[in-house]
Amino acid sequence: MNRLDHRDPLVFDTHELGRRPGSLRKVSRTLEAPAELGVADVIGVPEKSEITLELRLESVVEGVLVTGTAEAHVTGECSRCLEPVEDDLEVAFQELYYYPESEERHRAVAGDDFDEESEDETYRLEGDLFDLQPVLRDAVVLALPLQPVCQDDCLGLCSECGARLSDDPAHHHDAADPRWAALQGLSAAPGDEGDEE
Repeated sequence: MNRLDHRDPLVFDTHELGRRPGSLRKVSRTLEAPAELGVADVIGVPEKSEITLELRLESVVEGVLVTGTAEAHVTGECSRCLEPVEDDLEVAFQELYYYPESEERHRAVAGDDFDEESEDETYRLEGDLFDLQPVLRDAVVLALPLQPVCQDDCLGLCSECGARLSDDPAHHHDAADPRWAALQGLSAAPGDEGDEE
């Protein structure tokens, strides 16, 4: 029984492709972005914004090789000055979705050498369906900057008052050196000089 919903725009059907190695099918699809496609609270593809997918599905002996690109608009905020950041992103990806029976065959051939951990990292077809969402999410997240900036030479914010330094590069505060703070109270008040005789 399949747990994938064929109505989900990120679930693709390979039935028409067939299982003859070398069979090829191209798919173009424009869809709404799923939630949390990016780095949380930093930068990502806004939910329900448009993503354009260009896919090439190729039947191979072990399964279906999916090669494609995704284009989307990303938004976030500058990690230095917190100003909004926007950009267009294009990512490429490739993943092999294994036929269910190819896993059983691999287990039988590998015997004691079968690696459960690496097997968990593989993607499998469910019947004729595959879910592109985890592959798309990985490709987008890896392509996004972890510390986006509004411009390469962004100076950030003033640590004293929070002013944006790129707007006023000469911005500064006169601050007393804390190492001399204890001596400030020792100076004589104005007009006290020469009062004692």
